[in-house]
Amino acid sequence: MIQDTERGRLLAQNLVELLAPYEEELIQIERDVPAFGPLRRALGIVIAEACYCISDTPPPQDNLVPPADDAASRAR
Repeated sequence: MIQDTERGRLLAQNLVELLAPYEEELIQIERDVPAFGPLRRALGIVIAEACYCISDTPPPQDNLVPPADDAASRAR
């Protein structure tokens, strides 16, 4: 599972690196030809989704049960 998550993050990072220059180019083109706006926005959404995959995936947790001697347990 960990390998799949890391592989997914690597693929998403590669996708962002590949598409970012195209988005910058489309920003320039859109200034002259506003009809390219939807294409630029769609590309921006793809990049945003890839960034979400890179940064918002929580790290896997080995132990989901808190230790018995933690502060919350002592307060009970």
